[in-house]
Amino acid sequence: MQEITIKTDFIKLDAFLKFCGEAGTGGEAKLLVSGGEIRVNGEVCTMRGKKLYPEDRVSAPGGEYRVCGE
Repeated sequence: MQEITIKTDFIKLDAFLKFCGEAGTGGEAKLLVSGGEIRVNGEVCTMRGKKLYPEDRVSAPGGEYRVCGE
């Protein structure tokens, strides 16, 4: 599991997918999320604007990530 550190209180799911390298563009992030390929804390998430906070876990086709705060 890869740890991704954010410098803000939260990050939106679509921005997180770009930040960690799972998606190259917002359009790619949208397709991943709307296609049901992303899990947040073990549950499929289809809300690309979902707020992620430190300790949230994201599973994507390219790997698993944990959101960490500074």
